[in-house]
Amino acid sequence: MNVYAINEAGQLLHEIGYAGRGIIVGKSKDGIKAVTAYFLMGRSTNSRNRIFIENGEDVVINAFDPSKLEDPSLIIYSPIRLVGDSLIVTNGDQTDTIAEFLQKGASFEAALATREFEPDAPNLTPRISAIMNFAEGNFTYKMNILKSADEEGTACNRYTYSYAALPGIGHFIHTYMCDGKPLPTFTGEPKRVRIPDSIDEFKNELWKNLDEENKISLYVRYVDLNTGKIENRMINKNN
Repeated sequence: MNVYAINEAGQLLHEIGYAGRGIIVGKSKDGIKAVTAYFLMGRSTNSRNRIFIENGEDVVINAFDPSKLEDPSLIIYSPIRLVGDSLIVTNGDQTDTIAEFLQKGASFEAALATREFEPDAPNLTPRISAIMNFAEGNFTYKMNILKSADEEGTACNRYTYSYAALPGIGHFIHTYMCDGKPLPTFTGEPKRVRIPDSIDEFKNELWKNLDEENKISLYVRYVDLNTGKIENRMINKNN
């Protein structure tokens, strides 16, 4: 097995089928753009009743039809927040925990040490998080996953991965390995994936390969490392 192989993100999504929620972070092939993507999938009516909304540089999740919202816990949160020179991307309200710790001068890891996987037995969905730290025309990034140590959820295992940003390469982490009852938690390290120069190419690749029945929303951001200019693409299945 070639540990340095670079996968196509769309192909991975197609093979996984049901990835749940996913984060991709990396650098464009030309080396001048910082890239992140976040997507939502869902199987229940409550989960599918969601849309992404931009709020300045942040992204929030709202109910598409508020009258049909059954339980906002675990499904309504801000997946993307900009705090100083750091961009936070997560699959839950740990976004706010990380932001609060950064604002106090504490670390990404310290924030996540106070959190654990979601209390949604029997799935015990992992919390996945990423942070992009910008400095001097470049950036580094970290990814973290908080997952149950066993089927009963008696303890939380914590994994953090730190990366240098390399042209054309990103890392992809998601909540589930495939569909199932219960849903099988993501295992192994974040997968290396190809990051193209074109935001539209990347957006189309991801959206096309997310399962049609279960996909909900996708958000992609490219940040020019030289100028700071931000380019966003957002797709909501609920329109």
